[in-house]
Amino acid sequence: MKRSEINQILRESDAFIRSFGYLLPPFAYYSAERMLSGEAAEIRARGMGWDITDYGQGNFADMGLFLFTVRNGCLADLKQGRGMLYAEKIMISRKEQISPMHRHNLKAEDIINRGGGKLVLELFASDESGAIDRDATVTVPVDGIARRFAAGGRLALEPGESVTLLPGVWHAFWGEGADVLVGEVSTVNDDRSDNIFAQDIPRFTDVEEDEKPLHLLVSDYPDDQQ
Repeated sequence: MKRSEINQILRESDAFIRSFGYLLPPFAYYSAERMLSGEAAEIRARGMGWDITDYGQGNFADMGLFLFTVRNGCLADLKQGRGMLYAEKIMISRKEQISPMHRHNLKAEDIINRGGGKLVLELFASDESGAIDRDATVTVPVDGIARRFAAGGRLALEPGESVTLLPGVWHAFWGEGADVLVGEVSTVNDDRSDNIFAQDIPRFTDVEEDEKPLHLLVSDYPDDQQ
């Protein structure tokens, strides 16, 4: 993606989020220099901040996702079972924009429709090897009520509704009818190694630097500072 396209998505996304009364934390607006300073070391280490991906496909409108990681624990705490074991994101799933089929090994997550259109999820269970099971039913809690779907079944969440996805549940999602503001509350988030895609695609986007960044993305942070 070109940096100019990313910058425009950042502006549009910030305005969309604010339209629902949700305000991002102060570090969202740090300059690149401040975000790379020692002051922000813990923010970088926890992978907090702006995130835009087209999954390497070069067509953000059709396959992509905007995310902002508001808070995040660390894997060391998760392994010990104590400390900061949770994470929170705010995301935008645009109308008919696919976030492709994937699952997580570690992360359990609640996906919440915070407003806009419907959020549609396509769901599969995993087989014993962890691959998509094209035959098995899949059961997920929808606001605390267990709902059972055939393989590839679709769940449409209205604003205010949520679904809990445990590790191993394959899912893809998109907005229907309008763009959707999506909340995510989860166990510790590790986007660099805990996203298993059905397709051979990258999680992060290569950036063509045609202008200066409005804000650094999580994927812009130096590898040795995460």
